[in-house]
Order: sequence, then structure tokens, then C-alpha cells
Amino acid sequence: MVEKKILIITYYWPPAGGPGVQRWLKFAKYLPDFGWKPVIYTPENPSYPLLDESLLKDVPENIEIIKTKIREPYQLAEKLNKSNKKFKAGQFDVGQNQSWKSKLSIWVRGNFFIPDARVFWIRPSVSFLEQYLKENKIDVVVTSGPPHSLHLIGLRLKKKLPGLKWVADFRDPWTEISYYKHLKLTRSSDKKHRRLESEVFKNADITLATSYTDAENFRKNGAHAVCITNGFDDSDSKDQKGKTENLQPLFTLSYIGVLEQLRNPENLWNCLNELVKTCPDFAEDFILKFVGRVDEKILNTIENSNLKKHILNLGYLSHDKAVGEMQNSDMLLITNFPNDSSKGIIPGKIFEYLASGKQIISFGPDQADVSKILTETNAGKHFSYHDSETIKTFILEKYKLWKNGNLLENTQNIEQFSRKTLTKKLAEILD
Repeated sequence: MVEKKILIITYYWPPAGGPGVQRWLKFAKYLPDFGWKPVIYTPENPSYPLLDESLLKDVPENIEIIKTKIREPYQLAEKLNKSNKKFKAGQFDVGQNQSWKSKLSIWVRGNFFIPDARVFWIRPSVSFLEQYLKENKIDVVVTSGPPHSLHLIGLRLKKKLPGLKWVADFRDPWTEISYYKHLKLTRSSDKKHRRLESEVFKNADITLATSYTDAENFRKNGAHAVCITNGFDDSDSKDQKGKTENLQPLFTLSYIGVLEQLRNPENLWNCLNELVKTCPDFAEDFILKFVGRVDEKILNTIENSNLKKHILNLGYLSHDKAVGEMQNSDMLLITNFPNDSSKGIIPGKIFEYLASGKQIISFGPDQADVSKILTETNAGKHFSYHDSETIKTFILEKYKLWKNGNLLENTQNIEQFSRKTLTKKLAEILD
């Protein structure tokens, strides 16, 4: 079989940490099994919000990795205002939590750097890659965003080399992402964002979406869109089975990952606060565990409540250790933006949650794609940000099962979300 080559243009690559790096890292790991040889193009000197050396073990041996220097303003921005470290990961202070520095930084980020602060990598990358593509046989080029600047690299290459096969992979939407409305855009800046997004949709041979709703929305906007969700890697969970154990038997609800103000389930904290206050047995057995970066404003609110003595904050852990902490939990929490336009967002961690077999409690808009997955896999329940009594009932029900030793792992139909199965689907599209 003749091996085909795919050039993957990605900002995030190990040792970058967080969910953004894992999608194409895992595709690159399994694509050779389906006749595709990956080549990676990534920045030489990126400014990553998180680092995770443990992900290096998944980088295929002898993979070709091409790097060029990037000029980006985040290092300077972080010196001027430490909150700017959040912005490069798409996180924002909101409402009264916004200082004048934050407001100014957000305005500059949305109006001066279109589509984002990695925009200065577009021109040198196009110049370098145009020559590379002329000298090397590449069958398909993929751009993965955010940062959506990378899609503009693909767009310019497509215009210069019309025969190029180009796949634009949207790990998150562009103008439909929840924080877009918080960018304080001028009318002309908004118009430019939407024009560029439209050009990408219309010129890419295929647009990949990570959720069913996003794919449908992209098609409405002129894209030839296909959904390939994120997933879980069987080898990750097998490596961590039984590696961590509770020091004492506690009913553990865990949140793994970054928790920001725009996805803060205040009604859950209120329900837990009430349960701890009114149910002595629950209070004695309950622990709320955080693994990852939790916004300090959220943490301060929780710590100034009845939950203070029930918090275990482990901070950021490597991916393999985080997977171990999932398995060392009884329930897992996932949150999404509350507005209807976000119902298509499927946070990547849900798939590793599924692989753990633990019960999932989810928060986000009604009729979300996450709710569909939880129902289909019998893995938990999805709530809106307005629910309260139903949340308490659900948690107490799971607590009583746990107390009696009957909180079993009974997920189903999850193999469709394994990274190898998803890579096979990708390879069929590429073929």
C-alpha cells in the first residue's frame, strides 16, 4: 500500500499541555495504521498556557516535525497584566471582576489581533510552506484552530496552490464561541472576523467540527462540514488503572481541567452547600476535588462557604496523573457555557470521563450535544444553569448508591469515541 502524507499545521504540540494538543497528537499516533504518514508544522518558540511533558510519550517515533519561529505579543502582555495569561487560553474575567487593565487588554486582543494574537505567524508560515509543498509531496494539509490564525495560513496556501487539498479543523467555533461576544469588538472588527471565517468555510475542501451542532452550523454558513468528535485513548486509561487510591473512603466529586468564570456552575455550589449544611452523613463523607487550574474568583467564593472544609485542590497535574484522578473519583463534573449558541460544544474531557466508567454530572444549555452523549452512553445527567432541586436529588441518589456499595460502572456504547475508531473515520474522509 502506498503511504500518503498529511501535513498537520498546529500551534499546540507536546510539551504543550491541556486539551488543545491531544486531538492531533492522537490522530498522528494512529494515522499510520490507516496508511497516512503525518508531518507536523508547529512554532519553534510558542507561548503555551500549560506544559505537560507526559504527552511526549505519545509522539510517534521518527515523525517529521518542522518548526519555524513565531512572533507573538503574549509574553509582553503578561508582564503588563498577569490576567492576560488567561486570555491566550480563551478565558476572561467577567462582570465586576474585570479591572480596567482587563477591559483594555480584551479590547486590544479583539480589535488589533484579528483573528488572534498568533496572526504574525501567518505570513512567514505561508512563505515557508509554499516552498516546502513545492519540494515535497503532501497529499493533504490540515490546519487546526484555535488559534484561527492557522486557518488563514491554509486559506492563503489554497489560493496560491489551488490544487492543494485542505482540511480546516475547528476544535472550537470562531465567531460562535461564547467568549466572542466578550471581545468588545468594533463593528468593522466584527465584520472582518466574520468575512475571514466565511472565506475559510468556502475554500476548505472539508471543514471538521468536534460536535454535531457545530457541523450543522458550519454547513449553514457554506462549509463542507463533517463531525469527528474528540475521544479517549484506551492506552491512557489502561496505564493508570489502579494507580491511585483514596486515603480514606470518601464520596468524591471531581472536576478535571480549567474552570473559568464563563463556565462556573454556581447553582451546583449552592446545592452542595445546602447538602453539606442539611445532611450530616453527606457532610461527613463528601469531598470536592479539583485537578487543574481553577479561576481564583471561583475558588474564593467556594472557600467562603460551607464547602471550605470539603475542598481538595490538587492544582495542575500531568495528563496521565489527571486520568488517574478521574478513576479515583465517584462522580465527575463537566461544565459548558450557559448560552444556547454553545449547545454544540463538547468539552474534550467528557470522553476520558466516559472511559473511566464514572458517573458524570454536566452543566450547560438545554438540548446540548453533551446531553445526547450522556443519554446514549448511560453515563450521567445533564442540567441547565437554572436547575436546583433536581441536582440535589441526583447527587443524593448517587451518594446513597455509593454508601451502599452499589454505585456501579455501567456505561455503554463508548467504543465509537475511542481515538483509534475516530482516526479510522478521519482516514476514510482523507481517502
